[in-house]
Amino acid sequence: MYDLAITSGTVVDALGGEPFTADVAVSNGRIALVGKLDGPARRTIDASGAIVTPGFVDLHTHYDGQVSWDAELSPSSIHGVTTAIMGNCGVGFAPVREADRQTLIRLMEGVEDIPGSALSEGIDWRWESFPEYMAALDARPHSIDFALHVPHDALRVYVMGERGVNGEAATEADIVQMRALLREAMEQGAVGFSTGRTDNHRSADGKATPAAEATIAELTGIAKALNGLPYGVLQAVSDFDIDAGPARFEPEFEVVLAMAKAAPGHRTSMSLLQRDAASDQWERILKGCEKANSEGIPMRVQVAARAIGVLLGLEATFHPFVGFPSYKRISHLPLEERVRILSNPEVKKQLLTEKSEPLAGDGSAVPPLADKLLANLDFVAMRLFRIGKTPNYEPNVKDSLYGEALSTGRPVLDVVYDAMLADAGKELLYFPLFNYTGRNLDTVEQMLKHPLALAGLSDGGAHVGTVCDASFPTFMLMHWARDTKKIPLQKVVSMLCRETAEHAGMTDRGTITVGRRADLNVIDLKNLSLSRPGLHHDLPGGGRRLIQQANGYIATIVAGETIRDANGLTSARPGHLVRLGRS
Repeated sequence: MYDLAITSGTVVDALGGEPFTADVAVSNGRIALVGKLDGPARRTIDASGAIVTPGFVDLHTHYDGQVSWDAELSPSSIHGVTTAIMGNCGVGFAPVREADRQTLIRLMEGVEDIPGSALSEGIDWRWESFPEYMAALDARPHSIDFALHVPHDALRVYVMGERGVNGEAATEADIVQMRALLREAMEQGAVGFSTGRTDNHRSADGKATPAAEATIAELTGIAKALNGLPYGVLQAVSDFDIDAGPARFEPEFEVVLAMAKAAPGHRTSMSLLQRDAASDQWERILKGCEKANSEGIPMRVQVAARAIGVLLGLEATFHPFVGFPSYKRISHLPLEERVRILSNPEVKKQLLTEKSEPLAGDGSAVPPLADKLLANLDFVAMRLFRIGKTPNYEPNVKDSLYGEALSTGRPVLDVVYDAMLADAGKELLYFPLFNYTGRNLDTVEQMLKHPLALAGLSDGGAHVGTVCDASFPTFMLMHWARDTKKIPLQKVVSMLCRETAEHAGMTDRGTITVGRRADLNVIDLKNLSLSRPGLHHDLPGGGRRLIQQANGYIATIVAGETIRDANGLTSARPGHLVRLGRS
């Protein structure tokens, strides 16, 4: 008798072939049959009219703190993700000495917009070393599986202390110790090593991240820890010194390339974005990766499913008037009181005569880009949209607040101000920050279709007050496969499952194949939809985060257990730490 049978579904097995009608049976957490059901099952899911896919493997999340207190790992688990890989961008919470815990919290708070109070209250710190961190996390029940990168910043702080925090160059002894610690973690099954090299990442104190200016010698010395292992990946995020001009691109790319060369045979991935300030830089990154691959260096790019957009509002981390003097004087008040004051015509009149005061700089985690945008709100309004009840992630400029101002004859800032106060101050305004230079998703389409593209950058668990992109897998299916049909369904599923699993070195999941783990999704693709994001105050200490629900998931199954059904997440907790190199 099978444990579970999923009958009459359209199987999209992630192997690249055409979808086909079949039953899928599960025994002992593994796929036991794909074809015609030949025996009874203890549980049955009727998948008639639905698609059956492998569970999604998300390469780029930041649940490093949340995983220590939260069993559900939402919002990723509500969007079909059955394996989440965390520890990206060089930030995380192990290894760590007791004296440095707050340093890592302040770093995560600034880089990933996760409330420091929630991290301080939620993390129980039952570890110092990375292997102890792995054991502590795996001892707790979880809905889905997860895997861990070893973060460069935590390594640096652990080995170098204040020298590492202050960005000093690592000595040869420092590098040897960091390499040894990485090797120790890798031998315990860590998925790889991550580093961050972008000016947009700052600690909550406004300091550059510890590894932001790490030398080639440091990166190559650490990366050599992977040599001799049959698994292990490298992950990097960089803005390639965008503010320094095109001449700085090649030297910075060479840094990442050198790291990749230091671990021959091991795969490297880096973030790929289109930035307005250098709208063709993404093409140069791709050309660099193409050349590297032609020379036998496996380098790929992580691509977002849509524009990298931030949500602005009075309840969110940012909004258009957050730096204005009149608003700053009341920013500490409860939402209802702020809305009451801002609704006063005299307050509005005064505020609209003001300019934003600088938010970035010493002591602030706000990136300089924010000040540039707030100083030019008329321009921002051309890319500022009401999120609405049904989010539109490819909006037209005529539907922007700027377009609304033109069509009504009102001043732009007047329209922006009123939009921010809508719905009793709970309105969210969508601002596509990256990947939207052409005011459409054409560039994203080109990125996704590139043979070196990996589906990634969801940032699940991070930027909780500004971004809600853990819904990327759902959007991929809706927009690219179903609505526009610009990417075949079987390719989208392959990108979300097999290709991400293979890149991470996970050979036991990612396809619907007999013997593989029974990580599966049953999805009503026709009725799959995304709800309006909303702020929930459910983090430790009452911290808030953005959550976006999805309709259309009939079941999400991890190791044969249903962790989500049509009513939402269940109480099943079959998830564990994935240890590479272990059966």
